Amino acid sequence: MDVMSDRKYTPLTDALYDYVVAHGTPPDPIQRDLIEETASLGDVHVMQIAPDQGAFMTVLTRAIGARDAIEIGTFTGYSALAIARGLPAAGRLIACDVSESWTAIARRYWERAGVDGRIELRIGPAIETLHAIPAEPRFHLAFVDADKEAYIEYYEALLPRMRSGGLILVDNTLWEAKVLDQDPDETTRAVCAFNDHVAGDPRGESVLLTIADGLTIVRVRGHEERP
Repeated sequence: MDVMSDRKYTPLTDALYDYVVAHGTPPDPIQRDLIEETASLGDVHVMQIAPDQGAFMTVLTRAIGARDAIEIGTFTGYSALAIARGLPAAGRLIACDVSESWTAIARRYWERAGVDGRIELRIGPAIETLHAIPAEPRFHLAFVDADKEAYIEYYEALLPRMRSGGLILVDNTLWEAKVLDQDPDETTRAVCAFNDHVAGDPRGESVLLTIADGLTIVRVRGHEERP
């Protein structure tokens, strides 16, 4: 039987999406204020993750018992806030970004939420930050939401730094459905190359979820699990 011949999914409409968001953990007043302030920045506000994705990431972080996490691409801090809230009080998140101005907004909201003590912000190229971290298993969770052309490079740098069974979450892997374009632009080609790279990688087991703009989750296999 062709598994693709029995497709089982529910197409989303705006009304159904609103229903989905309303029936999950809603953004609290701090998150709503952050959403509004980010929206005031103009078109760049689309880089902020969706509320349902934030709720999912908090639940997932808590569910796997993550203690050490890293984020590539922080923007105004919504995703870092979501992850940090899922960490225990002694948990730590390294947040990597190149913008002082955007992350200055993030810092204010982390402080308001009482999670600033769990987040270490590192300003500079994320690949340099990654290479400065010893290449040994450390992180239980990683989230990548940065320049798409470097996705494979980030992924490869993260793998030796992830614990066995750790999760790597990668955002925008549907790229507004442009991954199906017959004549893709450079960024779309980079996203497609990443998707193919992960799908064929025996070092992890992966699923591409249709949350927001596509969220890939890779569970890093221990050496004993790999083919």
